[in-house]
Amino acid sequence: MSRPTTPARFTLDSAFGIGAVNPRLYGSFVEHLGRCVYTGIYEPGHPQADADGLRLDVLELIRELGVTTVRYPGGNFVSGYRWEDSVGPREERPVRLDLAWKSTETNEFGLGEFMDFCAKTGTEPMMAVNLGTRGVEDALRLLEYSNHPGGTELSDRRAAHGAKEPYGIKMWCLGNEMDGPWQTGHKTAEEYGRLAAETARAMRMIDPGLELVACGSSASSMPTFGSWEATVLEAAYDLVDHISLHAYYEETDGDRDSFLASAVDMEHFIESVVATCDHVRARLKEKKRINLSFDEWNVWYQKRPNPHQVEDWQQAPRLLEDVYTVTDAVVFGSLLIALLRHADRVTAASLAQLVNVIAPIMTEPGGPAWRQTTFFPFAQASAYGRGRVLRVDVDSPTYPTARFGDVPLLHATAVMDDETGDITVFAVNRGQTDALPLTIDLRGVGTAALTEHLVLADSDPEATNTADRPDRVTPRPATGTVVTDGVLHAELEPLSWNMIRLTGRQD
Repeated sequence: MSRPTTPARFTLDSAFGIGAVNPRLYGSFVEHLGRCVYTGIYEPGHPQADADGLRLDVLELIRELGVTTVRYPGGNFVSGYRWEDSVGPREERPVRLDLAWKSTETNEFGLGEFMDFCAKTGTEPMMAVNLGTRGVEDALRLLEYSNHPGGTELSDRRAAHGAKEPYGIKMWCLGNEMDGPWQTGHKTAEEYGRLAAETARAMRMIDPGLELVACGSSASSMPTFGSWEATVLEAAYDLVDHISLHAYYEETDGDRDSFLASAVDMEHFIESVVATCDHVRARLKEKKRINLSFDEWNVWYQKRPNPHQVEDWQQAPRLLEDVYTVTDAVVFGSLLIALLRHADRVTAASLAQLVNVIAPIMTEPGGPAWRQTTFFPFAQASAYGRGRVLRVDVDSPTYPTARFGDVPLLHATAVMDDETGDITVFAVNRGQTDALPLTIDLRGVGTAALTEHLVLADSDPEATNTADRPDRVTPRPATGTVVTDGVLHAELEPLSWNMIRLTGRQD
C-alpha cells in the first residue's frame, strides 16, 4: 500500500466553530414506494412482527441507526395522497392507484400506524401535505385531525380512531418537488409560491408555532434552479422556516474519481441555496434567516435497470433496491461530512430512504433484516456527531477529476461536545490506491488522548452486505493512530471512511 509523499493536515481550535448540530440532521424518509413500508417496516405475519404488524427486527436496526426524524408519506407519493383514506378501521380503507410509482396502495399502513411507528422508534414525525392534487383546505383538515386536542369533528374522529391525545406534529413540508414535470400537479414557481404562502398562512392560523418547509428545486441541475427558490421565497419568506434541497449521486461511465468527489457538488449546492435565501432576505429587508432542509439525499443508481421483474399496479413491487458497496459507503460518508460542514444553515436532513428503497436497511419478506454498508457512517455520525461543528480547513494533496477538476484527497469535519471537550473527527480518503497520512494539530482544543479510530474499508471496493453475508463489511479498528504532544498522527487507508474519537480536557 503506497502513500502520497505529502500528508494531509488541519488544525482544530475550539474558538473557531461553524454551528451547533441540530439533531434533525440525522433524519430519514419513509415513502409509500416499493417495499419501504410493506414487507419493510410493516409486515403482519412475519415471525418478528409485533401486534401492530411492525417488524421488531427492523425497529431495532432503526434505533441502532440513530434516526431522529422521519419524513412521511413522500416524496412523489404525497402529490396524490388522500390522508383520510389512511385512517379509521383498516377493513374500511379504500384501495387506490398510486400514480407516482404506478403501484396499488392498500392504505393498510396509514397515518395512525406511522405515528405508532414513530413512537416505537423514538423519532419525530415530519409530515408532508399534498399540494399537487389538493391544497389549502386539505392541509388544514389534516392538521386539525392530527394536532387539535378535541371538540371538533376531525379531532374527535382521530380520538374515535384510537388516538385520544393529539399527535403534536411540529414540522410540515408544503408539498414535494413541485418544480418537477414528473410531479402530479406540477406547478410553476409563481403558482407554487402563491399556494405555499396561502397554505402556510392558513396553517399558522391553527398553530403559529409550526415549522414549515417550502419546496426548493428537486435538483441543482433543474433549469429553473435558483430562480425557483427566489420566486418561492419572494412569495412566502415570512411564512416559512426552511427551504428544501434534494440530491442523489451515482457513479456513471466508470468515472469513479468524480463519484468519490460527489460532496463537492453537494457543498456547492448548499452554498448556492444559502446565497439565494440571503439575497431574498436582503431584498425584502427581513430579519430572520431561512434555513435549509436537505430532506432527500443519498447514493442512488437511477441509470441502472431494475433487476427485478415489475409490472404496473403491483402492490409493494421491488423498486429502487440498490445494493451498496464499500465505495458507495465512502461517498455516502462524504455526503454526511458535507452536511455537517454546513450545520449553521442545514438544520434538517432526510436520508432517502429508510428501508429497502435506496436504504441502509434491507429485508426479505418473511426473512431477515440486515445492514447495508451505508448503515455504518450514518450510525456513527448520529451517535457521535452531536455538539458543535468546528471549522476544518484542510491542507491536502489533490487528485484530478473529470467533473470537478482537482479535488482534495481528504474530506473531513470535526464535532465537539462543549460540556466534555470530547471531539469526533469524520474523515474520508478519496484516493483509490494510496494510504493518506494525516496530522491534526489538537493544541487549540486541549484534547488529551485517543479513544478509538474505526475505519470502514475493504480490499474489494465492490464488497457488499447481503442476506447470506450480512456482516461482510463492518467497521474495524485502525492501527497506528497516536496522539503525541498535542498532534494526532494517522494513516487513512485507501477508499475509506474514518471515525476518530478523542477524549476531552482533563483538568
